[in-house]
Amino acid sequence: MVLPLEMGWRHLLFENWPIDPAILDTHLPDALAPDVYDGSAWLSVVPFTNVAVRPKGVPEALGIRLPELNVRTYVTREGVPSVYFFSLDAQGVASVLGARLFHHLPYYYARISLEWTDGRVRFDSRRRHPGSRPARYEGTYWPTGEPFSAPDDPFGAFLVERYRFYTEAQDGTMRYTDVEHEPWTLYPASAEIETDTLLSADGFDRPDSEPVYYYSPGLDVVASRSERL
Repeated sequence: MVLPLEMGWRHLLFENWPIDPAILDTHLPDALAPDVYDGSAWLSVVPFTNVAVRPKGVPEALGIRLPELNVRTYVTREGVPSVYFFSLDAQGVASVLGARLFHHLPYYYARISLEWTDGRVRFDSRRRHPGSRPARYEGTYWPTGEPFSAPDDPFGAFLVERYRFYTEAQDGTMRYTDVEHEPWTLYPASAEIETDTLLSADGFDRPDSEPVYYYSPGLDVVASRSERL
């Protein structure tokens, strides 16, 4: 039995594109339906770093750091707003294997660097997972404007105030995990993304529209065990 996990999520960029719900639906398991805002479903690419990742109850000092990059969308099941992950790239072979085996998450091993300098985050990722489709991400992002509480902003709440995520295991079964954390603080953000092949690696055409960016300094999280649907 895998224990719940504690961790921190830090220096996050939410890079968001509207997408036709009918197109998104063809990429989702039958058990899930696209969630929509302003008539559109949404795809997001989220670079960040995990800090102090550890089993629940273990001292924070014994946790590990794990830079990560994920492609996600927003779904509902039985009226519960949730997240669905298409892919998660992370550094650390043991961590990737553990996430795949015990949490049934579609993790891929990647070489990732994240640096915070002069108020900006530099993030570079190159997927190195054997047998996987190539995926590369290079960019710099930073907060602009004033912070706001996500629950007070309808679109911000749609994107981040979700406390369950779903994945499809390699045997085709659906899995879910519940998360606990304080409400998100977001900032308007800007980004200079030089290379991004993540969406094509996950089978999506890159949207023609400009993405909407938000930044968050992060928060602390407790994730439950992965459960079979």
